[in-house]
Amino acid sequence: MKPTLFILAAGMGSRYGGLKQLDSLGPSGETIMDYSVYDALRAGFGKIVFVIRHDFEQDFRDKVISKYEGHVPVEVVFQDIHDLPEGFSVPEGRQKPWGTNHAVLMAKDVIKEPFVVINADDYYGPESFQLAADTLKDLEGKTGEYCMIGFRIENTLSENGGVSRGLCEVNEEGYLTGVKECHGIQRKGEGLIHIEDEVEKPFPAGSSVSMNMWGFTPDYFGYSEKAFVKFLSEHGNELKSEFYIPTVVNDLIQNGEATLKVVQTPSKWFGVTFAADRQSTVDQFKALVDAGVYPSPLFSK
Repeated sequence: MKPTLFILAAGMGSRYGGLKQLDSLGPSGETIMDYSVYDALRAGFGKIVFVIRHDFEQDFRDKVISKYEGHVPVEVVFQDIHDLPEGFSVPEGRQKPWGTNHAVLMAKDVIKEPFVVINADDYYGPESFQLAADTLKDLEGKTGEYCMIGFRIENTLSENGGVSRGLCEVNEEGYLTGVKECHGIQRKGEGLIHIEDEVEKPFPAGSSVSMNMWGFTPDYFGYSEKAFVKFLSEHGNELKSEFYIPTVVNDLIQNGEATLKVVQTPSKWFGVTFAADRQSTVDQFKALVDAGVYPSPLFSK
C-alpha cells in the first residue's frame, strides 16, 4: 500500500504577510508545496490530502490542485474552528484555530494508510521524502509505531531572523524521548543561541530538530481524538490555546503508548519564514532546476 502525503495548508502566513502557500516561487510559478508533491511522488507516495480553510477553497483549487490532475489522486479536507467533539463549543471571542493536531484530525475519514504530515510552506528535500516512504513501509500494519524526519539544526536556519524549532531529545536507539519548543534560534559568533524567558542562551550545535515532518499509521487518529477531548477539557476555554502534534506525541511517548523513530535527513530545509526570505527561496529553487534536480515546469499537462 502506498503512503499518503498529508499537507497542512490551512494557516495564513502572518509574519510573511499573505497566503504564502499560494506564492509562486519556482521558475515556472511553482509553490513550495508543488516541490513537496513532486518529491513525494518520486518517493512512491500514492495520494495527496490537503487540509485548508473554506474561505480560500476556490483559489486553492484553481492555483494548486489543478496542476496535479492526471498525476496523482487528491483530496481536500477543511479545518474549521467549530469542528469539535460532542459537548464542546468555541468560547466567545476565540478566533484562533485549534492547531496542527486538530488539522490532522480533519483527515481521519479519508486516510486509511500510513501517512506523512508536512507543512505547506516548508521545503524538505527529495531525500527526506524517500526516507519517510522507506520507513513507513516497515510500519504498515503496525500500531503505536511512528517516525519523524529529523533535520540538523544548522540546515534549518534563516539569515533574516530567529526561528522556532522543536529540539528533539533522542535516546541511544534513535527513538524520540521528547520535543522541546525553542524560539529565536540563530547564529551568533561561532555558535548558536536561542531566546528563553527573554534571555539569550546557547543552543546545542549539531542537534536534531523537528520541521513538522511526521510519519504515522492510521491508529494515530484514535489517539488524537482522545487527546483532543482531554485538551479541550483543560484548555478549551482559553482564547489562544493550540493543540499541537508534538503535544500529542510527547504524551504518547511519556505514557508508553507509542514509540517514534527519529530518521535523520541530510536535506537542507528552506522556506519563507520572513518576507526577506522570499528572494533566497526563489534563488534556491532556480539553482535546483539549473542543477537538474527538478524539471521546469514541474507538472506538465
